[in-house]
Amino acid sequence: MSELDHFRQNSLNPANKPDIAEALAARSGMRVDKNRRRGRGAGINPSGRFEQHSRHVFDDGWESLEDLPAFKTDVQVEKPRTIITRNQSPDISFDRSINPYRGCEHGCIYCFARPTHAFMGLSPGLDFESRLFAKPDAPKLLERELAKPGYKPRVIAIGTNTDPYQPIERKWRIVRQILEVLNACNHPVGIVTKSANVLRDADILSQMAEKGLAKVALSVTTLDGKLARAMEPRASTPVRRLEAIRGLSEAGIPVAVMASPVIPGLNDHEIERILDSAKAAGACTASYILLRLPLEVSPLFRDWLLRHYPDRYRHVMSLVRSMRGGKDYDAEFNKRMKGSGPYAWQLARRFEITAKRLGLDNRWRSLRTDLFTPPHGTGVQLNLL
Repeated sequence: MSELDHFRQNSLNPANKPDIAEALAARSGMRVDKNRRRGRGAGINPSGRFEQHSRHVFDDGWESLEDLPAFKTDVQVEKPRTIITRNQSPDISFDRSINPYRGCEHGCIYCFARPTHAFMGLSPGLDFESRLFAKPDAPKLLERELAKPGYKPRVIAIGTNTDPYQPIERKWRIVRQILEVLNACNHPVGIVTKSANVLRDADILSQMAEKGLAKVALSVTTLDGKLARAMEPRASTPVRRLEAIRGLSEAGIPVAVMASPVIPGLNDHEIERILDSAKAAGACTASYILLRLPLEVSPLFRDWLLRHYPDRYRHVMSLVRSMRGGKDYDAEFNKRMKGSGPYAWQLARRFEITAKRLGLDNRWRSLRTDLFTPPHGTGVQLNLL
């Protein structure tokens, strides 16, 4: 029997639940002291899947672990050659996106973007939340790409990988500069965020929305403040997100609510309440995505679940696997977002019925592309002839 299987068996005993998760990780050398990771989502910082060596923290008898510093947010400048990322995924509604940042300080434990940090030689765990990369040249690169001969405008999605309005945006203001470029050349944009900081750019977004060029989706995972703090430690509170929906709606900006991710046995009972609250705040449409646990996200989420909700561990993971063909995750297109099986079907019906009752089952209004005017700023290369 593996150590994890042993834990699962022993976790049925209520007397063992408070300490067994910490003991398991401590024996494996993976647990980071809670004082060092205070305010973070992940409890471990395993090496990325491409690394030849794994890192393990252990006490050598000198009690030196107490001298290790806390995980503080460090931001490095990244200088990409291009800024528009393109995809051909058949189950995604956009074909191009912009990610101003790599890594995300929100620290959402379920974030499907965590495995991308392995490409930087960093951990999808605590490194993903604390060792971030900013792309300050993004506005200039965007202007240059939009000015290329033959460029055909389509909606650019922002926030599809990491949140564009995470806390460091207050200082770097990269997203606002990107919106200024898009607004100047009448290019359509769709934003996904779970931060009330999006209201800071309501002035630009309202100008664009008036021309049919902007829409915003707010992710509201739960209305339970305690669960939100544990699961999304540095994201806006549920109340602030609903206030953001109201503020955007009052500014004339089309806004959707995303009840995502739906985690069976943890927040799935809130689907109706989330949609009802979002509708009252001014949301015009809604969507949901089932919990996704690709690659390193699975062990990170399971570790988090053991620490915060050990009594629900077996139930939650059993439901997850029942919707993923017996696995933690199924990456097959057109199934990865919604899952399969009886429980997934039930979730889909509940969402559809509620959305229809509240009038949130409307499709997004298509954004305009016919107003696009190529930029001619200082960062654009001029034609020779």
